[in-house]
Amino acid sequence: MMGMRFSGIILATALGGGALAATAALAQVKQEQPRSALGGHNTNAPVDVTSDRIEVQDRADRAVFSGNVHVTQADMTLDTQRLTVAYSGGQGSSGLQINRLDAAGGVTVHSASETAKGDFGVYDLDKKLITLIGNVHLVRDNNLVNGSRLVIDLNSGRAVVDGGPPGVNSSGGRVTGHFTVPQKQQQQK
Repeated sequence: MMGMRFSGIILATALGGGALAATAALAQVKQEQPRSALGGHNTNAPVDVTSDRIEVQDRADRAVFSGNVHVTQADMTLDTQRLTVAYSGGQGSSGLQINRLDAAGGVTVHSASETAKGDFGVYDLDKKLITLIGNVHLVRDNNLVNGSRLVIDLNSGRAVVDGGPPGVNSSGGRVTGHFTVPQKQQQQK
């Protein structure tokens, strides 16, 4: 396996909130729930890429990794069969900067508490957007959302799942979800 180390930004977002009393603490927990668990990701950590093969295309400012591609940055991982890394600052420059990652052949992005899967993935590092396209599944704990496209805006922590045209995926062009309900214990009288 060949490995290559890049420094770049993959994921970033900040969790906010503050509490003055118990009710304020509860409000903070509710405030943090809609945000992506990818939010606390260390974007300054180095990016490690391993694969069966790498092809560097210097004139095009890109590198193509293929075969069992595994990307790690801090506690976030990405697995795919083919990854194209677009970069700038190649020849004669002081350093390499990753601008975009394009993944194909099935993509899995995994954090400590969330897993997102799709057929293709695009990571726009300049705009801090992650997009998964085709047969998208987003899992957090026992909750599942399915759709055709997932866009995570890492500036705001907002995640949006869209359906697709009817017949494109098994959800018939609609977003579907399965959510667990907190179980309340019955009080004895």
